[in-house]
Parts: sequence; structure tokens; C-alpha cells
Amino acid sequence: MRKVVIYWTSTGNTEILAETFATAIGVEKTLVSDFDASTISEYDYIALGCPACGDEELDDSEFGPFFEEILPSLENKNVALFGSYGWGDGEWMNNWEERVVSAGALLFEKGQIVLEQPDDSYLLELENFAKRFISK
Repeated sequence: MRKVVIYWTSTGNTEILAETFATAIGVEKTLVSDFDASTISEYDYIALGCPACGDEELDDSEFGPFFEEILPSLENKNVALFGSYGWGDGEWMNNWEERVVSAGALLFEKGQIVLEQPDDSYLLELENFAKRFISK
């Protein structure tokens, strides 16, 4: 069972989430810019992290193009989503979930989102989410 946690961050909040998720499942977190997208099909469990940007959208400079590239390879893959936001109501996560499901991926639960910087109780919740993800 190959697992990977891939993320992009702008303020550092999503990096904190990625570190928590990665530690919980026993892997290293990987920045989008350091991941070879052509290898995504080698993974059974894929956790993706991105904050809300712009008008509640995925980052369009690094993460968005990466996500578009891997999207066709997510079919029948176990995928978990997480991220942080600073405004709005989490619409970016709902849209992201729909895209993952439309690609034929096996979306795990609802994506985990946190407003601004995560506190210890949220990080514990995320850790439990990550452990459930790889135990399914």
C-alpha cells in the first residue's frame, strides 16, 4: 500500500495540516513542486492539501495546474482532501470534492477544512481523519 501526502501552501497553515496528516500515516509530506506528477498512479492512497485562494478556488499558480495534470490518473484511487481558508464558507472544498468524484476517484469522507491557523484540537481531528483514511 503506497501512500503520499502532496500539498501547496501560501501562509504555512496548509503545511501544518500536511505535516500532521503525513505523520499520522507514516510518510513524508511533499510539496507540489517537488512531486513528479507522472508517478501518481503508483500510489494507492493520495492525500492532497491546498488552501482556498482568490475567490474560493484552488491555487492557480502551482497546485491548480498540478491537479489538472493528475486528475485523469485519480480514477479508482483513494483520495483525501484537506486545506485551510481565510474567508468564505468552504465552497472551494465542495467544488474540489465534486471534481475528484467526477474523475472516478474514491473520495474519502468530506474534505477537512480549517479557518485560518489550526489549533491542537483540530490537528487531533485531522490526525484521526488520516488514520481512518488508510484503514479503510
